[in-house]
Amino acid sequence: MLSQLGILVMHLLGRMPLSWLRALGCLLGWVLYGLVVPRRRVALTNLRLCFPDRSVQQIRAMAIGTFVHFAQAWLDRGWLWHGSPTVVRQRLTLTGAVSELQGDEPTVIFSPHFVGLDAGWTALTQQLPRQFTTIYTNQANKVIDGWILEGRQRFGSARLFGRVDGVKTVVATLRAGDPLYLLPDMNFGLEESVFVPFYGVSAATVPSLSRFARLGRAKVVPVVTRMTRQGYEVQIMPSWQGFPTDDVVADTALMNQRLQSYIDTMPDQYFWVHKRFKDRPPGVPSVY
Repeated sequence: MLSQLGILVMHLLGRMPLSWLRALGCLLGWVLYGLVVPRRRVALTNLRLCFPDRSVQQIRAMAIGTFVHFAQAWLDRGWLWHGSPTVVRQRLTLTGAVSELQGDEPTVIFSPHFVGLDAGWTALTQQLPRQFTTIYTNQANKVIDGWILEGRQRFGSARLFGRVDGVKTVVATLRAGDPLYLLPDMNFGLEESVFVPFYGVSAATVPSLSRFARLGRAKVVPVVTRMTRQGYEVQIMPSWQGFPTDDVVADTALMNQRLQSYIDTMPDQYFWVHKRFKDRPPGVPSVY
């Protein structure tokens, strides 16, 4: 019942003027920063590790900004998934090398975990005439799970793969010309991860970007989504030349290095509430 009520509220929020919704998200972000102490500590720890030259006040401001943008992006799902298609298109702007996603060349889209990742996916599926695919982890709450699945499949002929689909199915679809929207920049456990630097700190990172690109014979196109006052800017960047190589570890280190350059342009819109350094190299103590 509570989940259904929450979805109803999101429907209603989707009808609000964007400026009102963002103001509400700002208030909610401050509340979350004050109340959700464990995640606040995670964000502060991540930021201190990645930006050791910043002052205590600067780190705190970045952490607050992260909570505010996270809350605003969550509320934005109201209009992304329930607003009129016209409003959605007006608030989502595709920029950059849009031609990289035209045609049918096998393509892996590197989409880092910025708060606007759902907006980026919505923009691509609504505005470009291709079938996009991504990998989805089912939610424990079946009502919320169905809501998220429906929202992410709202436009185009989007396809979401579950773990049961397996790598072979994903690769076959990739080779057939359906771009894969991939988010490989988090700590997904030690299994099949490699340790590579992230802001100079050794971080367990899945090398799936390199592997899917190689198996799918695909180019890699970064797509970075930035929250703006008007909605979101979805920047499509030129494909990476000479990627992937035969060295999976080097490829994954390069991915993190380039990710840092994206984060540096808007650090408070990155997903710092995630335990990015949860898994540590042997003998290295926990940072959390």
